[in-house]
Amino acid sequence: MGGKLRVAVIGVGYLGRFHALIYSRMSDVELVGVADVDAAAARRVAEEAGTRPFTDHRDLVDEVDAVSIVVPTSRHLAVARPFLEQGVHMLLEKPIAATADEAETIVRLAEAHGVILQIGHLERFNAGVMALAGYIETPRFIEAHRMSPFVARATDVDVVSDLMIHDIDIILSLVGAGIRAISAVGTPVLTSHIDIANARLEFENGAVANVIASRVSEKQIRRIRVFERNRYLSLDFIDQRIETAFPHPVKDSAWPEIVTERIDVEPVRPLDTELAAFVESVQTGRPPLVDGRVGQKALDVALQVKAKIGA
Repeated sequence: MGGKLRVAVIGVGYLGRFHALIYSRMSDVELVGVADVDAAAARRVAEEAGTRPFTDHRDLVDEVDAVSIVVPTSRHLAVARPFLEQGVHMLLEKPIAATADEAETIVRLAEAHGVILQIGHLERFNAGVMALAGYIETPRFIEAHRMSPFVARATDVDVVSDLMIHDIDIILSLVGAGIRAISAVGTPVLTSHIDIANARLEFENGAVANVIASRVSEKQIRRIRVFERNRYLSLDFIDQRIETAFPHPVKDSAWPEIVTERIDVEPVRPLDTELAAFVESVQTGRPPLVDGRVGQKALDVALQVKAKIGA
């Protein structure tokens, strides 16, 4: 693809604004415009990012090579469809869609029109997660905690779709096997949706994962622990630190000693990494790390978790 990649951002609320600002700093990208149904927000972000504001996303369909769609999940299919049908490459925020049928439609449209479709599972581009994956061989038990104080933003969806789906996606990528059984519990606390949830995922290869997500906790916790044969690993997403423990033989002793190590990970801004990876996929044709089918799998598990809860 010659020349600069022409990109637009649809939906410039809290997260979409950052998409626009990051694209505006990329030397190989031209930010053609931003669109939002809130005209004032579109104007404000457009001025900040040095581009043009739009209130109708369809006005950008013929002007771009690629697009970031950062609108409410319930609007994903409606907003994505005209771009997909025009062959515009797409970074679509997570979750891929609100329903399994809508997700399948989005993926089929992308495949039919030769579109690079990347789903915005941001935590896959977390430096700690990428480093952790390099150490793991055959996980047997995984425990993930993703807990936050209450914030009014994103309360139109439940905590499974908002937070837990990040860890579901990471766990699926680490285990690499199909799911045999799911059990889950959860309850609303402050909103009409599920605000705290726990899920147990049992995999066909015998691995088990326990996942907890809360958006009504006193403090923020982001942690994943992985147990495998002769090794334990723990990642603190916030501190960007991996801790590992493993047995080490001791001379003249019948039992080994447990050795612990701390691995500090050089922090990077995941959204910068994610958008750079998307641009590279579009420019090279290389499949994205989190494509549409991967996004579908995460959504499918999240929907099963919600069904078990009765959400």
